[in-house]
This record gives sequence, C-alpha cells and structure tokens, in this order.
Amino acid sequence: MKIVVIGSTNTDMVIKTIHLPLPGETILGGEFLMNPGGKGANQAVAASRLGGDVAFISKTGNDIFGEQSVENLRREGVNTENIVVDPENPSGVALITVDSRAENCIVVAPGSNMTLKPDDIDKAIKQIEMADIVLLQLEIPIETVEYTAQIAFRNEKRVILNPAPAQKLSDSILKTIYILTPNETEAEILTGVKVTNTDTAKKAAQILLKKSVEIVIITMGANGAFVHTNSLSELIPAPEVKAVDTTAAGDTFNGALAVAVSEGFNIREAVQFANKAASIAVTRLGAQTSTPYRSEVGEKRAKT
Repeated sequence: MKIVVIGSTNTDMVIKTIHLPLPGETILGGEFLMNPGGKGANQAVAASRLGGDVAFISKTGNDIFGEQSVENLRREGVNTENIVVDPENPSGVALITVDSRAENCIVVAPGSNMTLKPDDIDKAIKQIEMADIVLLQLEIPIETVEYTAQIAFRNEKRVILNPAPAQKLSDSILKTIYILTPNETEAEILTGVKVTNTDTAKKAAQILLKKSVEIVIITMGANGAFVHTNSLSELIPAPEVKAVDTTAAGDTFNGALAVAVSEGFNIREAVQFANKAASIAVTRLGAQTSTPYRSEVGEKRAKT
C-alpha cells in the first residue's frame, strides 16, 4: 500500500554539548554534524526504510541544501517527483543542540517549507488519490495541512496527523483525522489537559475522540504510547534503551506507524512496531541517519 507524506524538508546542523545553554550563555560544544532532516522528510525516510512504498510532497529552495536533501531522499527509495523548488526562498534549516542526557533544543528557520501552498497540493493530487495512508505534520502552513486533509478525507484515505510543532487545530481538521499522534505537550495544547500519566492521557484523548478523531495515540517518551479508541484504552510500553539523541524519535514513530497501519497491523501491533523502531532511533545520533531498517526492527511483513 502506498504512503504519501506531505511536509517539511530541512538540513539539520547539530552540536553535541554537556548541557543545553542558558539564555545569554555561550558554551563550548563537541561534535558537529550536518544531516538531512525536517519532520516530513524524516517520516518519509523512516517509512521507506521500514518497508513502505513512499511518495513525498514538499518544497525546497534553489540551493545546495535543497539539492542534497532531494538526492538523499532518492537514495532512500522515496518518490520525489512532487518536491517543488522555490526560486525565491532558501531551504529550511534547523539548529539543534543535544546534551549528554540526549535532550535536545531545536530552532527551525522554515524557509521554503512555509511556501508549500494548496496549489502545490493540487499539482500532486494523483499521488494522494493513489495513496492508502496520508501522513502529515505541522512544519508547513496550516492552510495546506487542512486542505490536504480534506482532500484525503473526501477520497476515503486514512489520514495520520502528527501535530508537531505544537499548535491548536480546528475542529474541521480533526474531523478528517484517522489517527492523531500528539506528545504530552501537544496533547495539552490541543485539549487543555496537562498530560502527566495514563489517567490524564485518557482524559485528553477522550476530548479528541469527541471531535471525531478515530484513534488517538499520545506518545509519552520512554514510557511508551497511550492508545485510545472507542474499544481500546491502554499504555503500550516502549522497550528500555540507553538514549543518545531523541531528535527524530517521534518522526520514526510516525513513519513506522504509517507502515504498520498500511500493512494491516491492528492498532496495538502497529504501536508496538512503532515503539520498537523509535527506541532504536534514540540510540543513535541524528535524524534520518538514526532511523532503523525493517530488518533491525525484526517484524515480519504484511499481516493482511
């Protein structure tokens, strides 16, 4: 089954440090890495590495960062024919600091990502019509996210929305969503409920289900993911690992989830698969470079 990812493409510039700097503080860091990133591109690569048939809709600048990003995606087996070049704005860049506890601080200059408009989606409509899963995030204009979700919904496609970076969403978007995957902070922004445990996670998820989302999965870091549907409500634990860098854990989770759902895994199995993939990713430095391959996750192919 085909997965279409619509989202951002960035170049990540990463510095490892002992601790994250305080406001006004200058610190000496250690290793510097420059890696392909962007939530959309990360999720597309994750899905491709994990066995998905993936097409990516995005926008880059007419610069070396954009060229390198597209070439990397091609090497990863992602269909890039609907990545548009913006002649006026630069490609997106993310500045990332990672400390000794694997915590990170990220600032993004979105550049051309914020010029991905509904017109660009119209030009790629055939990809969406051929898809089984449409995977979205929020590093592109919200109007484009909503427009795409509405098209996918009308065409009876299953929409997975990772609502990151965190912002409020309209009820009209939520009505189109098959699976919504916020983390604790994003769930709080969407519902007003501070998520600190399974009870508060359930309370937040119930609010979202009442807005017509079919499945809510609240990712809770090392604790795993809380799944709530009309028939299931439970925390699915993540494997215990020693984290090195959590930068793309959520993106790996979402890419893996899209693959598992497209292959017919039930939601519990799909989340277990996604948890396992994300737990491998956090043991490695970088975004796309940390994503595991299907053979590493150790799950058999489609269950349909």
